[in-house]
Amino acid sequence: MSRLAPSRPTACLALADGTLFYGRGFGATGRTVAELCFNTAMTGYQEIMTDPSYAGQVVTFTFPHIGNVGVNVEDDEANTPVAAGMVVKWDPTEPSNWRSGEQLDAWLTRGGRMAIGGVDTRRLTRAIRQQGAPHVALEHNPDGQFDIEQLVAAARGFAGLEGMDLAREVTCPQSYRWNEMRWAWPDGYPQQTDPVHKVVAIDYGAKRNILRCLASAGADVTVLPATATADEVLAHEPDGVFLSNGPGDPAATGQYAVPMIRDVLDRTDLPVFGICLGHQMLALALGAKTVKMNHGHHGANHPVKDLETGKVEITSMNHGFAVDAQTLPAGVTETHRSLFDGSNCGIRMSDRPVWSVQYHPEASPGPQDSYYLFERFAAAMAARRAKVD
Repeated sequence: MSRLAPSRPTACLALADGTLFYGRGFGATGRTVAELCFNTAMTGYQEIMTDPSYAGQVVTFTFPHIGNVGVNVEDDEANTPVAAGMVVKWDPTEPSNWRSGEQLDAWLTRGGRMAIGGVDTRRLTRAIRQQGAPHVALEHNPDGQFDIEQLVAAARGFAGLEGMDLAREVTCPQSYRWNEMRWAWPDGYPQQTDPVHKVVAIDYGAKRNILRCLASAGADVTVLPATATADEVLAHEPDGVFLSNGPGDPAATGQYAVPMIRDVLDRTDLPVFGICLGHQMLALALGAKTVKMNHGHHGANHPVKDLETGKVEITSMNHGFAVDAQTLPAGVTETHRSLFDGSNCGIRMSDRPVWSVQYHPEASPGPQDSYYLFERFAAAMAARRAKVD
């Protein structure tokens, strides 16, 4: 899509407070309502748009050049785009990258997701930071005709993410096996042909690269839906249980996820590892509480301190809720903390190989500082098997 597009606005972003942003629409046409967040990553817009954790959200990209490397068949984190829409500074240009297989505009259209370009994203980001993540209505109409009162009313009518269980909407409909490992030059994604651990991964909205990291750490991965029971989990006789990332309010998803996790913990000594929403699910199961953040953490440059080693990791994050560290019960230790705002980023049980982190050690996009957590999970499973044998 050229920057020389007609000057007449073909898209409008309306905030619930009545603020309007006009721009040039691309992708699908129509209207969507959602929560608005911003992401500071400089790369990985395809992975971000297909991350199931962004269900119910329109993403503002603070980096101005979005679409310049196109899209390809390898970088999707889900089958189709999941984020409700995207807001960018510049209209996408003709892609220039050897891996590009399709233009962003066509890919969004095929995935039924709309976008708006030509927006002052710096102003929009400041508004999100100061006022909190707003409810918005985004409309793309090539005719440039907008019913502003109706748009603002739609934004105000959005129920918000609090109390919303979105994991049910993005989880897999049935169980499946996964053996694809992390991308490697020059052959792409190799297959795990000699696994040493059996892992059951609970899919609250799992990114593919998380499953690849588990496979690369030596796991034979079986993925189960978010609503799986402890009996269904343990029927696979796993060496460890993984709790995935996902969207929505953890308290809502916890209505069915927490009893399953508690049951697994009560009946077994299996290692348990959680990421993002999985971190929040584990915290709730252990007796802690979660809170809605002002604007959340979304980006690939978030510094997190390991409170036990003093090491600082640069991490990838995507969450609008957080575990309240003040509510952690006895026997549960805070292990990681955000250096941006001091919010909780990790916990572990004091006497068992059960732990979780708020950030994304699988990155995609983002730094690889925290991949060691998958290796730690594998080591915990190996240690338990050695004791059993």
